[in-house]
Amino acid sequence: MSLMQVRDLRVEFPLPRPRPFAPRPVLQAVRGVSFDVAEGRALGIVGESGSGKTTTAMAAIRLQEAASGQVLFEGTDLLGLDAAQMRARRRDIQLIFQDPYSSLNPRARVGDIVREPLDLLGVGSVSERGARVRDLFAKVGLREDQMALFPHQFSGGQRQRISIARALAPGPKLLVCDEPVSALDVAIQAQILNLLARLKAELGLAYLFISHDLGVVRHVCDEVAVMYLGQIVERAPVGDLFARAQHPYTQALLAAAPSLGRRRSRGFKRPLSLRGDPASPSAPPPGCAFAARCPKAAAVCRDVPPALDGAGHQVACHFPG
Repeated sequence: MSLMQVRDLRVEFPLPRPRPFAPRPVLQAVRGVSFDVAEGRALGIVGESGSGKTTTAMAAIRLQEAASGQVLFEGTDLLGLDAAQMRARRRDIQLIFQDPYSSLNPRARVGDIVREPLDLLGVGSVSERGARVRDLFAKVGLREDQMALFPHQFSGGQRQRISIARALAPGPKLLVCDEPVSALDVAIQAQILNLLARLKAELGLAYLFISHDLGVVRHVCDEVAVMYLGQIVERAPVGDLFARAQHPYTQALLAAAPSLGRRRSRGFKRPLSLRGDPASPSAPPPGCAFAARCPKAAAVCRDVPPALDGAGHQVACHFPG
């Protein structure tokens, strides 16, 4: 059952006028993105920097203003709620930030940081909130006596565990994870990813997981959506996408991912080389956004935008496979 349904989401940013009285140009950061997040499942959104993946997630949870579209959460359109109604929904949707060093108040004790959402949202009684915080510290692998410490007394991995506990405090149904391990050492990344996978299974959480690291997405997510220049170009179950990527951009991302095992194999081929740079989001091309860099591109690709088609495994490409 779908927990969140995003339909034709668009995000635009106005740019400075090139000259007085000229029309104001618009940067089209997200261009008609649609996806579902099912209960207890994890959808990963991947793509290179500037693809619009983080902006998509922030617009879906009303932390970034959307130009148009629809975001249904349990049947309610979040984009149509007023401030008070959206505040009530915050209990069900929480966010884990990318940087554990800047996302925690350095002047507050970490026990108070985890408790703060409970106080702000009025969750439980005073005694229940204290018990809830202690339980959350245990769930994320921290000790109760550490609740009185300040953020600077913790390592990066421990700080991210505190951020996860804070996000879990009000009992959300959906966690938006904005590159939650990109600022951590590789060994610590594995610990946090294992923690997120365990919490997902134990608590029945749904994840909207943003990352540029394909290995991270493969470890945590059930389904993957690949974004390029503000659009989803491929979407599939995680195993299917890694085994049978259909879009040339996805194939290039997978080929470029570092893999010692692949380099040792006899059949190793060098990653697909992409020509040029991505088009400007302020002036996207009329056809396929990837056509100028694609080795398979034909005339139709430059003129006709491909639709995201397919059952189960969807791809927006005139010549998939």
